[in-house]
Parts: sequence; structure tokens; C-alpha cells
Amino acid sequence: MRPVAIVSFAQTPFVRRTRLNDAELVMEVVTAALERARLPRHEIGFCCSGSSDFLTGAPFSFVGALDAVGAWPPIQESHVEMDGAWALYEAWVRLQHGDLDTALVYAFGRSSLGDLQDVLVQQLDPYYLAPLGADPIGLAALQARALLDGGEFTERDFAEVAAQNRARAQSNRHAQVRGSRPAGALLDEPYLAAPLRKHDCPPISDGAAAIVLAAGDRARALCERPAWIAGIDHRIEPHALGARDLTRSPSTERAAREANAHERPIDVAELHAPFSPQELILRRALALPGSTAINPSGGALAANPIMVAGLVRLGEAAARVIDGVAARALGHATSGPCLQQNLVCVLEARP
Repeated sequence: MRPVAIVSFAQTPFVRRTRLNDAELVMEVVTAALERARLPRHEIGFCCSGSSDFLTGAPFSFVGALDAVGAWPPIQESHVEMDGAWALYEAWVRLQHGDLDTALVYAFGRSSLGDLQDVLVQQLDPYYLAPLGADPIGLAALQARALLDGGEFTERDFAEVAAQNRARAQSNRHAQVRGSRPAGALLDEPYLAAPLRKHDCPPISDGAAAIVLAAGDRARALCERPAWIAGIDHRIEPHALGARDLTRSPSTERAAREANAHERPIDVAELHAPFSPQELILRRALALPGSTAINPSGGALAANPIMVAGLVRLGEAAARVIDGVAARALGHATSGPCLQQNLVCVLEARP
């Protein structure tokens, strides 16, 4: 495979409600990512974005956001109605063709524009689940209950995950939620949907992120220490929630194997777990050693912009390689209810 690396990453601060429109959000992160890579706009070989028209409430909303990139003279551009992590996967595949050396990936989402219960229900099976109007928190609560019934974890384990992630977010200026009370104090809070409390659930977040990819020698010219993609893969679970074990994530396990995650130790892992019990499921699926630093950014419990949070996990993992903190890092992204779709990207420094 052609060597491809992440050479720069930028993200907006994530807030409960932004006053910026889609193009303004994208303009901020695209400009920052290109400046960090010292890459002029006209030298972008390929551009791929991730967003959701359902979330924005307007058809072809991604076309308007292209104003922030500049589509004239004509550019090679694509879009996925998915988290930006999957846009990065498409850009990586495009660079494997060999005729282009650089790619820009960006994602944007304004979760504040509508009711997420009405929006995310569209992801469900249209015959059996969608008519029930099952909301994301309710479905995550079913998954959490199954995990508790297995006897391996307790509600205190959920609270520990939340406390640790929000404490780590204290030093992350992009995070929306910073700091947290001890796990014991969190257990005194009322349930939102038993067994989940407010701290077990992600905040509603607006924001955007962008990543620049480059291949071969071009990556080394644009970045002193590129984060090379050593492996990347994504898999999906059955659409029907009743057809799978909600306490396991075999798609994550398979994606990790295909991405060579277990070849050498992982120093840092950024896991896209919007609900605290999901981090426990992902840790087990990825078989991460105790030495791995998990979610130093605070993860999705600190900021969860829909369609962006997965790309941020990959960007945060890459940033730890680029700045020299980690020799090998893992970024994970998920989409759909109860960890339905999962992507794993392994990043490493190379001599």
C-alpha cells in the first residue's frame, strides 16, 4: 500500500450552540489545517467531507459548505453522509490511486439545530425500530443494562469512565465539558434513562474539524513528524439490534485486526464512545494494555459534535504522534445506535 500520513489537524472549540453557519465553521478549520501544513489551497489534490443533511435540515447542505474550500477552478471533491472519519477513509483510498499526493478532509455538525431524537431515529430499521421513536439515550440505556446484567461491570464503572474523561478534558481548550466530581458523587445523580445518568451521556455540541493527508515524500515535506497510517479498516454490525450481542463489538475487533492494531503496543488510544458504558465495550474489543493512555482529550463525553466526533478522535490520536508524545496511536470512530458501525485507524511515527 502507498504510505499515507496525517500531516495536520485542526478543530473548532465545541459549544452548545454556535452562531456560525456551516461555511464559517468549515472556513475556520480548513484555513488552520492548511496553514499548519504550509499547503496552499490550489495544491489540494482531493477534498472529501462528512456531514448530514438530516442534521442541518436542508438538502445538499454540504454544497454550501464548499464555499469555505473554494470550488473554482473546479476541484476533485466528494462527500459522505457520515462521520468525517469515513471521509478520511475515502480520501486514503483515493490517495492509493497514485496520481495525487495530498487530500483535505473536513467534517461539520450543528447538533443544536433540531431534536436529535427526531434526527437519529432515521438511522434505525424503518419497519420495526423507527416507528417506535426510540431515542439515542434510550437505546444506549438498553445496551448499558445488558452490560450490567452480564455481571462484569457496575454503575460505578460507568461513573469512573465519565469522571476520568471529563477530568482529562480539563486541559483541552476545545472541550465543551471540563472537570468532574468523583465517581462516588456522580452516583447520587438521578437517572436520565436507567441505568444512565447525565454524566454517562454526551453533551449536545456544535463544531467542525479538518485533517490534511499527504503521501510519501510529500508528507515528509509538509510535516516534520507525520502520523503515518499503519492500518485502517471499518466494519458494521447487523442492522437489527436484537440480532446481536449489545455487550460486544465484533466489528471493532475485526477492524482492529485488519488495521494491524496488535502488531506493537499502542501508546495512546482515542475512543469514540458517546456513552460511558460504550468505552468499556471498546476497551475490551480492542484488547488495549493497561499502559495505553485512553482519551487524553476527554473523548466524546467532553464534546460530541455529530458527524465530527469520530474525525476528532483520529485527529487527536494523530496529534499525539506529530507532537512526539506517542510513537503509536489508535483512533476509533463509531456511527449508528449501540456501536453499530466502527472504524479503527492506527497511526505511527517512522524514521
